[in-house]
Amino acid sequence: MSQEKKKVHKKLGELASTAISGNDISSSVLYVSALAILWAGQYAWVTLAIVALVLFFFRKIYGEVVGALPLNGGAYNVLLNTTTKRMASVAATLTLLSYMATAVISGSEGMHYLADIVHVLHHETPFPLNYIFPTYVELATVVLLIAFAMLVINGISESAKVAIAIFIFHLFSLVLLTSAILYYLFTHGFDILHENQNYMPQGGNLWKAIFLGFAASMLGISGFESSANFVEEQEKGVFPKTLRNMWIVVSIFNPLMAFLAITIFPIETINNDYGNTLLSGMAEVSAGPWLSWIVSIDAVLVLSGAVLTSFVGVSGLLERMTLDRILPQGLLKKNKKGTSYRIIIMFLLLSISVLIITEGKVVLLAGVYTISFLSVMGLFVIGNILLKIKRKKLPRPERAPWYGIIIAMTGVVVALWGNIIMPPKVIEHIDKVTGEVTKETLPSNLSLFLPYFLIAMGFIFIMLNRIVILRAILKLIKKVDSYVISTINSIISQEFVFFTKGDNLANLNKVMMYIRDNEHTRKIKIVHVLRPGEKPAENLKRDIEFLDREYPDIDIEFVEIEGKFGPKLIHELSKKWHIPVNFMFIGSPGDHFPYKIEELGGVRLIM
Repeated sequence: MSQEKKKVHKKLGELASTAISGNDISSSVLYVSALAILWAGQYAWVTLAIVALVLFFFRKIYGEVVGALPLNGGAYNVLLNTTTKRMASVAATLTLLSYMATAVISGSEGMHYLADIVHVLHHETPFPLNYIFPTYVELATVVLLIAFAMLVINGISESAKVAIAIFIFHLFSLVLLTSAILYYLFTHGFDILHENQNYMPQGGNLWKAIFLGFAASMLGISGFESSANFVEEQEKGVFPKTLRNMWIVVSIFNPLMAFLAITIFPIETINNDYGNTLLSGMAEVSAGPWLSWIVSIDAVLVLSGAVLTSFVGVSGLLERMTLDRILPQGLLKKNKKGTSYRIIIMFLLLSISVLIITEGKVVLLAGVYTISFLSVMGLFVIGNILLKIKRKKLPRPERAPWYGIIIAMTGVVVALWGNIIMPPKVIEHIDKVTGEVTKETLPSNLSLFLPYFLIAMGFIFIMLNRIVILRAILKLIKKVDSYVISTINSIISQEFVFFTKGDNLANLNKVMMYIRDNEHTRKIKIVHVLRPGEKPAENLKRDIEFLDREYPDIDIEFVEIEGKFGPKLIHELSKKWHIPVNFMFIGSPGDHFPYKIEELGGVRLIM
């Protein structure tokens, strides 16, 4: 009984659960406002408000699905219980890619914010580290990933304490920043906001601006799915509260920050100068460097908290997949804290390898991040529909209305389509020596996403079909084995011939030793050609019988033929026995041998 109470006590409460998943979704405020303004201009706050509306319906969808199936795994779990394991594995792969991209991007962006405070991080690393990590930012990102991996390995309770501290400080920073900007506007007026109303996003095409702005703004809810991936670690009734709390945070701060940004900055300035540091720029303008420093610290912490969310979420997902025997069972081994540490280490190595492969250019993961996350949200909606149709009698605490499902699915499809057709991003590179600016056009989101997805799905496909694959390999091995044996038998079945003049045992033994050491055969004919009227050599028969016992692996056949040894006889015997002439041997001929070697048609000399 005490052990059961102890286990229940370890479950996460509302604040801890909200903090773990909330750090991920609330960190979006650091980049989604600038991203939405880039595409939608002064209507960015509108697109973010629409996203908040879509997310409201997702609350009901997640509430129904996870309420009916309160197990780790999120979209994977619901599809596993309503479709096939293969379909569920697609959702799992997309979720894994989303977490991987989240961990790497958030960790790297967090360290870039830290580099603005600790400027030495911008410096190049010394040889030979610079071959792997161009600057200390990439090295610091790896250290951050390792640190949070170790924290999660140490137990989810310890992770929750860190997540709570980060989440509270983040909310405090956003409230402080909002207050500072409102005071700034009270003292400086709304002239910039009025000027921005004349801005023409997407060449004045309002609907295109709203469409692309909405597609970009949907990234502001990434992390909403995280709570579903560790629901088993939450106390009863906590999960729907985490959804509500995350929705409130996103619905208030994301549209608000986008609106406040266009009240103190011209839109062109935001697009050109504050793509990655909009909030810290707003803080510096509204209150000075001290607030900018606090916001930068907050960015470092909350982005690091998103890394923590990735590790916690992926741990629950991959553990569930391993229990379902999709992944190797060795990953389930736990430490004293009850953590599947091998899963964490595997995900850590995967994240570090991706950081190294991209050479720290984590913007290359944007397509992976975007399409993976939106696809997971879409699959969750499909899972909810299948749950309603196939599992009608399954009890659930709440039900999502069909109109809400249609709105949510429409939002995901529109966002996916927008991100697929969205014009490629152009990034600038500044040479630190010459100051020369070069521009690089990135590949489309889809082309960035597909290689990662196909590789991951390839691995999952192998694991799902490993029995079939192993059987096919075994069948292939048997066929190869049969072919090899047949080839060997074909080789060793080739018969050889030695023409003897009545050699003594020593010479015949030399012949046998040569055959054994140099030829692939198990059969030899020793032929003695008798002149007409010549008597067989009795001693020769006894010698060959002796050799037959001494060389059990070689079948020796003694043949006596009456005739005249020469090219004609050799040709006749070769044709009769189907033995090529070059597989016939003779001893070295003497001076009185009537034929030249070349006249014998290729007979070989063996002694």
